[in-house]
This record gives sequence, structure tokens and C-alpha cells, in this order.
Amino acid sequence: MNYSVLLSQMLGATLMTLRIFFVTLAFSLPLGLLVAVGRMTKVKAVNLPVRLYILLMRGTPLMLQLLFIFYGFKPIFGIQLDRVPAAEAAFVLNYAAYFAEIFRGGIAGIPRGQREAAKVLGFTRRQTFFRIVLPQVVKGILPPMSNEFITLVKDTSLAQVIGVVELLKITSDWVSSAVSMIPFAVAGVFYLVMNAAVTRCFTAAEKHYSYYR
Repeated sequence: MNYSVLLSQMLGATLMTLRIFFVTLAFSLPLGLLVAVGRMTKVKAVNLPVRLYILLMRGTPLMLQLLFIFYGFKPIFGIQLDRVPAAEAAFVLNYAAYFAEIFRGGIAGIPRGQREAAKVLGFTRRQTFFRIVLPQVVKGILPPMSNEFITLVKDTSLAQVIGVVELLKITSDWVSSAVSMIPFAVAGVFYLVMNAAVTRCFTAAEKHYSYYR
């Protein structure tokens, strides 16, 4: 087994894993916030479709969503996405639904009395949101967000189901050709390093917001 080639290919595949990870976060976080607002509105024309979307995304496997977007869009909508954009779209739509529920829980957990007190003290809505509500929401959602980020790192391996060459795809190919379990061990180290970085970032964030107790 040529270990230098193995590491080179795994590093290249890790870049694809990281691309899916960061693209998913860049789009699913703002989309999740919009979905959360739609979920909390009392307008049924908005609330009902949003609730259906959340149900579909959370109630069906991510792998099925990947297959549907890559193979099903062309016969249904006449659109054929390439493998990587299809994977990214599936991840964004899936994780936005989970983030929406986290955002909704965080916003709903802020006592209404705090907004009323801020109004009495002369705070504008903008000041109330950014100085009082938002910091508490961020602190409250950090633990569940941390879990979702870590899960996302591992879920990127599902992209191989539509032929995306990411870390686990390369690892599986090497295991099949070299008949060795060493690539799995190396891949495990790669995933551990990525999740250790995520955990460290969230630990620092929780420490920063620790004064909200």
C-alpha cells in the first residue's frame, strides 16, 4: 500500500467533505431562521407549508432526499443537477429544517416579560433584539447547534450514495483494492480532527456567552 498516495487522495477528498460542510452551513442557517419565522407566524398560508416542509425533511432519510434530488429532479422538473450541487442542495434543505426547530425553540424560550421591560426602559425594537434577545437565544441554542454541526460532519459521508468523491468514498475504494483496514483508521482520525475543531469552537462560544446565566 502506497501511504503517500493514500494520504494525498484522502486529503483531497477531505476538501470535498469540508466544502459540503461549509456550503450547507452558509445556506441552511439563514434559511433555517426564515423557516423558523414562518413556523411561528399565525398566517396559515405561510405556517402550513412550512410545517409540511419541516415534516418532510425531518421525517424522511437524508439518503432518500439525496437520491430524489439527483435522480428525481430531471423526470419531474426537467432539471439535471450535477452530483456535488445536488448533494449540497439536499444537505441545505435537510439541515435548514433541523436548524429552524432549534431557532424556534430558542426564540420561544425568551420570556415575553423581558421585551416588555425593555420597552418600558426606552429600548427600541432593534436594541431589544440585538442587546437582550439575540445573545440569550444564541446561548440557548449553542448545545443543540453543536450536536447538529458534529452530525453534519459525519453525514457528509452520505454524499457518496450519488457518486460524490468525499472522504469515506475514497476510504472505501482503498479498503476494497488494498484489502486492508488501515484506510478506515486514517479516515476515523480525519473525522475526529474535524469534529474536535467543531467542539473547540463551540466550547469557546459557550464560554463567551457564559455571563448569561
